[in-house]
Amino acid sequence: MRKVVGYVVRNCRLLVFSHDDIPLEVVGVQVPAGTIEDGELPEVAAVREVLEETNLQTRVVRALGVELYDVWPSKPEIHERHFYQLATLDADLKERWSAGEPSPSGDGPPQRWTCRWIPLEQAHVLCAGLGARLGHIAPTSTDA
Repeated sequence: MRKVVGYVVRNCRLLVFSHDDIPLEVVGVQVPAGTIEDGELPEVAAVREVLEETNLQTRVVRALGVELYDVWPSKPEIHERHFYQLATLDADLKERWSAGEPSPSGDGPPQRWTCRWIPLEQAHVLCAGLGARLGHIAPTSTDA
């Protein structure tokens, strides 16, 4: 299964979120990620997933590579994850805000989460292999 993971970086801080209604020890701290649709380019999926999950407009800064991730024991699947560094197009951003998916794919229940910015040096808290390409993030001229 092909997936995309988006690292949105601003002022040396990473956009993360945690679910409001699911305990942290169950789902952990996450970054925007999701399935690449049939015929969709991975970089387009990265921008789409960030928008769907956080309501932020972004652009791809660079591709950071591909990793395989065994999702077991939650599902018997191997994900091919395409990682991207992204930058926001919005200038005026909150430090923390609510977002979610009222109609998640797979007919799941509505989900709510809280988005926030954390220092890159604390990004080791990401769950489920989402931090696999953190070491490839490079500061940009708008990120300094």
